[in-house]
Formats: sequence, structure tokens, C-alpha cells
Amino acid sequence: MKYLFYIAKAYSIPIIHPLAQYLNEQGAEYRFYVSDKVMERKPASWHNDKILIRLKDARKFKPDFVLCPGNFVDFRIPGKKVQLFHGLGVEKDVHYKIRHFFDVYLTSGPYVTNRYKKLQDKYGYFLIRETGWPKIDYILNYPAEHIRRELNLPENRKVILYAPTFSTKHESASSLTDIIPKIMKDDEYWIFKFHELMDPDVIQAYRALDQLKALVLTDAEITPYLHASDVMISDTSSVVYEFMVLDKPIITFRTQARPDKGIDIKEADELRTALDRCFNNPDEFKANRRRNLAEINPYLDGKISERVFKELEQIINENIKAEKRKPFNLFRKMQIIYHGIFRKGYLR
Repeated sequence: MKYLFYIAKAYSIPIIHPLAQYLNEQGAEYRFYVSDKVMERKPASWHNDKILIRLKDARKFKPDFVLCPGNFVDFRIPGKKVQLFHGLGVEKDVHYKIRHFFDVYLTSGPYVTNRYKKLQDKYGYFLIRETGWPKIDYILNYPAEHIRRELNLPENRKVILYAPTFSTKHESASSLTDIIPKIMKDDEYWIFKFHELMDPDVIQAYRALDQLKALVLTDAEITPYLHASDVMISDTSSVVYEFMVLDKPIITFRTQARPDKGIDIKEADELRTALDRCFNNPDEFKANRRRNLAEINPYLDGKISERVFKELEQIINENIKAEKRKPFNLFRKMQIIYHGIFRKGYLR
């Protein structure tokens, strides 16, 4: 069996990492087909002889499966196209948008699986397998024993991670700009992780905070900071679920999704009280976290990658096929060709 990882965005690297690691352990044959942006940030563990940057080389490899964490994949590459998903934004409608590229959808948990089964009944040309989201393996197995020291963070302070979404409809950063400087304590250290599409003016306001008490991350992978932090503040960002697998308290600001998973505040001046409540009783919402994760991603055993490949092998070995053929999808195929030729950063 041959596998090709189709990686257009740098944030997909930790999603792919545990899958590639598993294939290494199994001695399986695989390649990475990467964009310019991914090539610039590829991990040292990715050997150059496994990296492809040209479409003709990806085609020549002739994979059995093409695994993709993004929404699009090049139809010109052989093999069954597998959707891994780029996040756990499972309440957002876009998570269930069918773009007619994929033969297999690997879902994270029952909530997503049930919605995709309805779509499977509607379209009939793709398969659904519930495996868990691969990045969860990466988070759970991350070497974090001395993480604060490695990140040069103060080890004797409470660490607060603020990771908001950027969308106008859901973002909280502009609403909390004024209150955060007023409630910061000397025994706390704040880390701010903004989406790359966040309004630069909003980010600049946070850069002005006391650098002895705060750090604004730029172009950093969030996983080590999940481990280093005691509590997370967010809104409707899917990164909340990534933090929840570490069983730590969260605070959300006017969340549009599952407000019972932590403390959901409606006004900015409620934030300090919510933080103190989390520090005083970090296990208060433990049962709620477990219940929500049981629906969204119940697989916390570090073996999601193993499930992924066992499911894919079964599809091939048992010759399991969908009821219908995939639609021709000319418009989206032309989009793939256009991006591949004219846009730097996209796969070529």
C-alpha cells in the first residue's frame, strides 16, 4: 500500500506528523506532496527523499490513498482521496460542505459521523469511517515534561493562553482588549495566539501589553503552548477542543457552540472572576469536558493514526466501494488547475 500526504498549509503539519510516524514504524511506503509554504517549515524528521514538490512526481508515485487535511485535493493524482479535516470546528456548517473531491471522510467522533452519514445517504459516492482526528495523537504524545523551560516561560506563575478566532461573527479579541490589561496579575503570565487572518490593528493592541507579563506568538505552532498553559480563554474557536483533551479548564466569551464545556462569559468584566474560579477549582467542568469530547473526539488513547490506516487497508483489502460514482465537478477542477499554476504557496 502506498500513501501520499497532500499538504498545502503549514498548520496541517501536526495533523500529518503522527500519521507519518506510524507509517515509519510500520515500514510503509509514503511521500509528502507539499506547497512552498509547507516546504519552508517542514520538520527536520521529514527526509528530503520523501518530499515531492512537483505534480508530475506525485502522479508518478501512484499512491493508493491521498490523505488531505484541507478542503481541496488535486484530482489529477491517482488514488482514493481521503479527507482528514483541518480542525475540530464541528458545529460550523462549513465543516460539512461537500466539495466533491473526496472518496473517504475520516470523522472525529459520533457527532460528526452522524451528520456525515446523512450526507452519505444524500450523495452516495463516498465512504464514512470514524477514526478520531489525527492531531489529537500529536497533542497527547507531545514531549511536554519540561515544556515551560524549553519555551522560556516562567515556571512559578500561572500561565493563561488566549486563542481567539478571527471571524467577525465569532471573534472576541476586540471586546477583551480593554479589560485584559486591567486584570493581569503579577503571578500570571499571558500568552496570546492569534489566527493569521486576525485584524492587525487588534493584534497590535495586545503587543503593547507589558512584555514581562505577556507574550504575543507569531507564526508558532500552538501545541507546546497548550501543554504549558493552565487555562485557555477563547470564544467559538475549535482550538478549545484541542485544549480540552488535556483536561484543563477553559473560558469562552459568548461562544456559539456548547457553552457548558467550561465557563462561558457574556461580558468582558466577568473575565477576572472566571479566571479565579478556574484556578480555584480546575476540575469543576471535568465531567462536561468528557461528555463533550465523547461526542466530538472520544479517542484519547493515542492510537488514532493506527485506526486511520487499518480502516483504509480494510477498504482496499475488502474492495469496499461507494454506491455511486463521484461527480465530474468541472468548476472545482478548474480551480485546482488555476491555483496550482498561478498561486505561490499552493501545490504545483
